[in-house]
Amino acid sequence: VPASPTSGPQGAPVRGWDDVRAAMREHRMARLFVKPAHGSSASGVLAVESGGGGRIRATTSVELGADGGLYNSLRVRRYEREQDIAAIVDALAPDGLHLERWLPKASQDGRAADLRVVVVAGRATHAVVRTSRSPMTNLHLGGRRGDLDAVRENVEAAGARWTDLLGVCEQAAACFPRTLCVGVDLLPAVGWRRAAIGEVNAFGDLLPRLTGLPGSGAEGLGTHAAQVAAVLGDPARYRTGTPHA
Repeated sequence: VPASPTSGPQGAPVRGWDDVRAAMREHRMARLFVKPAHGSSASGVLAVESGGGGRIRATTSVELGADGGLYNSLRVRRYEREQDIAAIVDALAPDGLHLERWLPKASQDGRAADLRVVVVAGRATHAVVRTSRSPMTNLHLGGRRGDLDAVRENVEAAGARWTDLLGVCEQAAACFPRTLCVGVDLLPAVGWRRAAIGEVNAFGDLLPRLTGLPGSGAEGLGTHAAQVAAVLGDPARYRTGTPHA
């Protein structure tokens, strides 16, 4: 997972923008993500990057109203005035904030790329590539579906194994053994040889027209149909079935 000064028993609390700035200096994080501790769909997430001369920029779907209120928007925007960024962070901080290092990601067709991998009953059943020109690859925020076959080819060409990446997603899902289905955000590093887990989402399975991976036990099934099959059928086939192709 990306390094985070707010995670674990020694994690530092974030009471506002001053704490974010202090963490950036102490941990030498010129680029980081600021995320609400509880949220979904990138609501309230800021991708923050600093430059020379004290310059700061944040990319986010948060709209800062003239009245100082915050509004969730489907339009990704950039803020380059630190006072605006500070106002957003200060307003979000009372609900809890998580800071994590911004990892450089692999690209596809000149766009940043990551993967949403759906794990049902312990098996990685579906995967979609998400690409974007902004730090947010969420499909509802303008991200586009990418080429999964090309990703597999890039991973194998880099000397890694596609099955290992799916296995990492299954290991992450196993941290939540009482949850039938999760959506894992897999962040491939530049060069495609390594990857990190960005998030594990309870609501990450709304992927229309996507059918199961070969060898997953969910071939021909959409994400929701695969969950129904796991509940009504034999969930063990997702854990002990044919290995991933």
